[in-house]
Amino acid sequence: MAKAYLVVRMTGQINVPHWAKTTLELLKLDKKFRATIIPAKDNTLGMLDRVKHYISWQEVDPTLAKELFTKKARKAGYKKITNEDLAPLGFKTIDELAASVTEGKLSMNKIKPIKPWFALSPPRHGFKRSTRKTYGEGGILGQNKDLTELVRSMI
Repeated sequence: MAKAYLVVRMTGQINVPHWAKTTLELLKLDKKFRATIIPAKDNTLGMLDRVKHYISWQEVDPTLAKELFTKKARKAGYKKITNEDLAPLGFKTIDELAASVTEGKLSMNKIKPIKPWFALSPPRHGFKRSTRKTYGEGGILGQNKDLTELVRSMI
């Protein structure tokens, strides 16, 4: 079983019902192409399944998490994080932080100076599959096995 999931919001904010908007806000996915890493629990899986027509998710791998933290993690003032910012949290390097988040030991909401999301850009060379269908139907939404390649093109 997965320990943590990488979740990316793939749709915008227009025509989203209230119940889905609330769930997306709880997941800290307020805008299109925002990503976060959440620990795998029963309630988080239920939340992901509930808003599967607006997001994509996959089990996170440590190398991608490290890449996201080094290139896209931000603190207040939208500044990049440094190793000095991690010292009060009890981590020496970004590698240690990424490892503990991917193992599900630490939630991104609990890392206080760092924002609980990553702002990604649209994928280079566009989407190869439909953005309106679930992964099983030939799209990118829902549980997506190809999400790591897609996120790498969005960094």
